Amino acid sequence: MRNFSFPGRSPVHATTAMAATSQPLATETAIQVLRSGGNAVDAAVAACAVQCVVEPQSTGIAGDCFALIAPGGGAEVIAYNGSGRSPSGASAEAVRAQGLTSIPRSSPHAVTVPGAIEAWARLLKDHGTRSLGELLQPAIRLARDGYPVHARTAWDWSRQAAFLGQDPNAARVFLDGGKAPAAGALHRQPGLAEALMRVAEEGPDGFYRGAVAEDIVGCLQEHGGPHTLDDLAQARGDYVTPISTSYGGCKVVQCPPNGQGFVALEILNIVSQLGLPRDPLSADRFHLQIEAARLAYADRDCWLADPATCDVPVERLLLAGHAKALAAAIDPARARPASAARLPLAGDTVYLTVVDRDRTAVSFINSLFFSFGSGIVTPRFGLVLHNRGCGFVLEEGHPNCLAPCKRPLHTLIPGMVVRDGRTVMPYGVMGGYFQAAGHAHVLVNLLHYGMDIQEAIDCPRAFVSQGGPIEVEEGIPAGVMEELARRGHSVARPDQPHGGGQGIWIDWKTGVLTGGSDPRKDGCALGY
Repeated sequence: MRNFSFPGRSPVHATTAMAATSQPLATETAIQVLRSGGNAVDAAVAACAVQCVVEPQSTGIAGDCFALIAPGGGAEVIAYNGSGRSPSGASAEAVRAQGLTSIPRSSPHAVTVPGAIEAWARLLKDHGTRSLGELLQPAIRLARDGYPVHARTAWDWSRQAAFLGQDPNAARVFLDGGKAPAAGALHRQPGLAEALMRVAEEGPDGFYRGAVAEDIVGCLQEHGGPHTLDDLAQARGDYVTPISTSYGGCKVVQCPPNGQGFVALEILNIVSQLGLPRDPLSADRFHLQIEAARLAYADRDCWLADPATCDVPVERLLLAGHAKALAAAIDPARARPASAARLPLAGDTVYLTVVDRDRTAVSFINSLFFSFGSGIVTPRFGLVLHNRGCGFVLEEGHPNCLAPCKRPLHTLIPGMVVRDGRTVMPYGVMGGYFQAAGHAHVLVNLLHYGMDIQEAIDCPRAFVSQGGPIEVEEGIPAGVMEELARRGHSVARPDQPHGGGQGIWIDWKTGVLTGGSDPRKDGCALGY
């Protein structure tokens, strides 16, 4: 239990249904859908659509999506991969010929085919009770009539003002006189409202065919991209088989590659081989968890790619013997040498979770990757195009090398926890590259240290940026930083908090739902 003498927030409790998002308007939307008889999938899609309007730096309808669904709160978890593929004309050789060794954020080659709208439509058709057109109405109203910019969104936005100013369409839609809107300002996106109305009326065809598709493809071709209308028309997501491991008496479930979910599971496997100290804010705890993350991320950078194009040895990487060997390589008194980063470290995302009256649990994540994605904004509808293609490498022969119709390494990972044959928690931790380490950190807080869901999310974080310092949040004492430095870590305070997160714990004995939402963001958990 938190100390009520200090600032903070309590977990939220309810008995009927609950939603937790990083934006109050989105949480409210989800609750309205639930109260009106919609289920958890309906509420998640409606809430995410709202976030695509009111958190434009973090997500958008031209982004990607992953979801986990536990129908009725049972042990069976359904996974959906709504990440897009590279265009059919993609070529690593052509990009290297431009003198590049990696894909720049603002390059059209960073833009893969957006997967979010297809994913929303498929999930609603198969698991929802409401139409996509009905559920998009709150987002349409906010985009058309205006929405107040919240504090964290305004802060993120202001940090990207110079970047947005490099694209005339981005400057027109998101800046006023070169400045980002302040907290509390009203912002409108009439172009986005029109695009959403087309999707509401026509379904996915309103996005992947016709005027919206022409706006996206024309914009990318003008920037030198190989994208075609046929690339968008062929967009499709996939139901995939979840992966899992055991930790703290629970089964932790993740989406398989091309997402980095196995990295979170691998960190937990390594940590379970180590003797964690009693103090969750001790140098011993952070040192061991950082070293475990370093080893798991090294496996990610070596192996993670689109499984449709190569063999990703997830089963081997999640073997207990592999975790034991990696744990044995950790020196409790000394840091391993930092390795060079192969992939971009930044990332911006929205994660949300919903549990309905039938206890169907949804773990849902949608993203542009970097803040405002590629920074390329379409001229007619003002759509922000994501930069997921930055997850590819250009090294010939690497399993994650850019190629036609291929999914990149993806940071998005919704999570689910199952215990005693029932789902007990949909959860997620956003923040790009950080997500896998964030998932492990929150679960260790919850299942090892006995924190409640809000405490587990609140707890200060440290993150290893490969090739750079250990970035230690303000809540971690200076003495811990000094001890980490003594053990050979390069240590620094981050220039922004590590990610954000939400979770809902289902108590099957009492029927109570307990939700938490990250104070690093603007959002909240609400139930009834």
